[in-house]
Amino acid sequence: MKLRTLGLTVLGAVGLSALPACKKDEAAPAAAQATAPASIKAAPLPADTPLPKDAEETAEAPTGGGTLHGVVTFKGKPPAPMPIIPGTDPNCDGMELEEQPVRVKDGKLANVLVRVRGEVPGQSTPPPGAMVVVDQNRCQYLPRVQGAVIGQPLVLMNSDQTLHNVRGMAGSKQLFNVTQPPLKTKEAQPPKDSDVVRLKCDIHPWMTAFVVLNPNPYFVTSGEDGAFSLRGVPPGTYTLEAWHETLGTRTAQVTVKEGQDAEVSFEFVAAK
Repeated sequence: MKLRTLGLTVLGAVGLSALPACKKDEAAPAAAQATAPASIKAAPLPADTPLPKDAEETAEAPTGGGTLHGVVTFKGKPPAPMPIIPGTDPNCDGMELEEQPVRVKDGKLANVLVRVRGEVPGQSTPPPGAMVVVDQNRCQYLPRVQGAVIGQPLVLMNSDQTLHNVRGMAGSKQLFNVTQPPLKTKEAQPPKDSDVVRLKCDIHPWMTAFVVLNPNPYFVTSGEDGAFSLRGVPPGTYTLEAWHETLGTRTAQVTVKEGQDAEVSFEFVAAK
């Protein structure tokens, strides 16, 4: 699988084979269910604000190792969506009008970051030229959830013809605050000691996104169908974690075997 660094998910699929023993580690308050996202076309960047040169490159996903396929499911009744009050900025026209961190379709859960925890010998850096890209489009961050290798550059695109700022938070600690004029691209450097970075816009307070930092490049975000696929993890035994912004985490102990495929699934349950 090729990695396209100008896309909105940055590191490609990588892989394992696993023991499907999942457990509930943490819980967080459930939030709103999602509706189908609006179709949005990004505004083009002007010629005087190109992405960094390396962002135009492509990179191959790791080869060898094992392959893991899985699905993230949601059991129970998803929480009702919560309305967003968009304000009066006409450049926000066309944005989603509901908060939707719990995005469920046919019992499958999207926007779950599945990752191998800890160090992986020989594979601790991102592919050359890979960059984490977050776009601000119709006053929304795209994508909402993605992973990054610790120390990887974070490229912030503003495809809107309005002013934004990107405030990066780790819990209550501010990491950076980048002001973005219309149709401009900037770069922020996430710290090396944070796990989950939350992005917020003070000008448009409903805007939220998450970048989950990892010491290795073995992670992927579940799609609308809840599916994820990881390829190329070196043989060994690891902890595989499924992280969701409001529902907490699930983990499974996984054993990677060279050249073998396996399936591991995670289930999240509605709050009672």
